[in-house]
Amino acid sequence: MKPPRRRVDGNQGAIVSAMRQRGASVELLAALGNGIPDLLVGYRGRIGLVECKNPDGRGEALTTAEARWRMLWGGVSVEVAIVRSPEEAVAYLERLGGER
Repeated sequence: MKPPRRRVDGNQGAIVSAMRQRGASVELLAALGNGIPDLLVGYRGRIGLVECKNPDGRGEALTTAEARWRMLWGGVSVEVAIVRSPEEAVAYLERLGGER
């Protein structure tokens, strides 16, 4: 039996593309489900986690599973950036990697 298909936000492809164009490594995690963030991002020697949300406000709040994962993963609080657009994704990369 196949696992249930996970919903992917419609803007995720554009967000991933913008990050990769800036030189980031991006791994897609959305299919894992269970509140795990959508993206694992490597940029300028740092690693970050990203949750993609639709820019129209639909699905803007974290799901119960997403909030639980953020609070309990590894027994520590984990920062997960929420991005809604390619522009927000690029701004996140600048914060993650620091300005050079």
